[in-house]
Amino acid sequence: MGVGHSSVSLSLDPISIAAFTAKPKPKTSCFFNTHCKKSVFPTKKNSLFVGFSLKFESLKCGKVAGEMDTEKGIDVANKSILDFHGIDERLIRKMEFDALVWSSLHGLVVGDRNFQRSGQVPGVGMVHAPIALLPMSFPKSHWKQACELAPIFNELIDRVSLDGKFLQDSLSRTKKVDAFTSRLLDIHSKMLEMNKKEEIRLALHRADYMLDEKTKLLLQIELNTISSSFPGLGCLVTELHRTLLNEYGEDLGLDSKRIPSNTAVGQFSEALAKAWTEYNNPRAVALVVVQTEERNMYDQHWLCTMLKERHNVRTVRKTLAEIDREGQLLPDGTLLVDGQAIAVIYFRAGYAPTDYPSESEWRARLLMEQSSAIKCPSISYHLAGSKKIQQELAKPNMLERFLENKEDIVKLRKCFAGLWSLDDLDIIRKAIDKPELFVMKPQREGGGNNIYGNDVKETLLQLQKEGSEEDAAYILMQRIFPTVSPTILMRDGICHKEHAISELGIYSAYLSLGNQSRVLDSTNNLKCFSSRYTKKIYRFHFLSLLLAIWNNRSSHS
Repeated sequence: MGVGHSSVSLSLDPISIAAFTAKPKPKTSCFFNTHCKKSVFPTKKNSLFVGFSLKFESLKCGKVAGEMDTEKGIDVANKSILDFHGIDERLIRKMEFDALVWSSLHGLVVGDRNFQRSGQVPGVGMVHAPIALLPMSFPKSHWKQACELAPIFNELIDRVSLDGKFLQDSLSRTKKVDAFTSRLLDIHSKMLEMNKKEEIRLALHRADYMLDEKTKLLLQIELNTISSSFPGLGCLVTELHRTLLNEYGEDLGLDSKRIPSNTAVGQFSEALAKAWTEYNNPRAVALVVVQTEERNMYDQHWLCTMLKERHNVRTVRKTLAEIDREGQLLPDGTLLVDGQAIAVIYFRAGYAPTDYPSESEWRARLLMEQSSAIKCPSISYHLAGSKKIQQELAKPNMLERFLENKEDIVKLRKCFAGLWSLDDLDIIRKAIDKPELFVMKPQREGGGNNIYGNDVKETLLQLQKEGSEEDAAYILMQRIFPTVSPTILMRDGICHKEHAISELGIYSAYLSLGNQSRVLDSTNNLKCFSSRYTKKIYRFHFLSLLLAIWNNRSSHS
């Protein structure tokens, strides 16, 4: 679930995470083409530098995928306070070599698309993950704002997931025209009829934001409630950037000591382990639901490895089809897969229609929902992250239905971008008149289906002409225009000087224990979250930053 959206959707590939402030002292040696003795990087203490390169797509001529034009009065900044393109080629080559060696030795890798089995067999056809060689600038105040929002959004989503009527009513029109959403709602409806209650609810979220250049507002793109990817590889990029700055920071004018830790994968594993413990069956395992081909498997394996090494929790990886073949539901609700009891189900698949090529996959999803295993996410959490629910929660007075704290409500609304249903005729007219200011989004996770630019106008006119209910399959969103900045990206061992759009991502976990009253609050060492002790809930608050290079695909994997 997200609140607000940007110009385009996330891509599929990793990676790069770090945050640091510039070193204030001037450089004594220079690797920049400007031949200056002063660092070209800023020294303001109110800024962080962050990086998380997700897709090796260049932004040619100041445009992003989806025709991110600067025309018609749209002011998109093209200048960055970081002149990465001014770094001397000799220094870039040195950092490039060191980054490739480090990535190979430390598992910062993905499956190589040039090898047929790279997404099926571990260790076959590996290549370094696409990365940003150096991070980007981001205001510290907005970082802190996003950190403060994480526990509030966690609580909001949990309460939304418990309101079955709200979910069914809000998605009722979408159900008529979107077969995928309809199947999800059918499973949800069956759970309501069974009065199936999830006493233990686990959520692993990643909230994505962009900083609008014109308004300087931090606006949320979405909150991923299923398959929030890159906690594993992202942590490695933090360490990669720290390593590079330990070696070259003096030449760059940057201090590696100012890079905060990224502990997302460790605390994701802690949340999963805590849920496993609460299930109270030491012989049970955690089930990771995966796609048949997954080049991002190593991001997932890092989490599974940490679960085993730190918490002695074993995991098994199964596709939906395998779960259908091997799954069995016992009378007491226990789920067996290949004879093993399942305590926790962690979805890294099942968020897109392509994950359900036959009825076998849908049977598996229903079987898991009927079981007593702890789902991450449950079907209700999955639906709570849909685009239509995102739009519904942005309506006036809607947050008051789920939250009592007025200050929390104000904080959430401050990061909401414009969101509208396609039954709003006034906004439709505005979108047809100025389509460059809007994005049309379908009810899909995984991206790749968003509509931009003049295509927004043409699609809206076609829907009006047809007069059908197909408009219920979409929502209309305000377009966010962040700064376009020069950066250095690496793919397949080659550096590219390109321009990119930045995104901030915050990882968080939420574990509710029904009628119990034990509490755990866990933060990373930045201490950006204040403790919010609430009965009946374990709160895992941690964060990391990400810089996304946009194209028409998604970060889910």
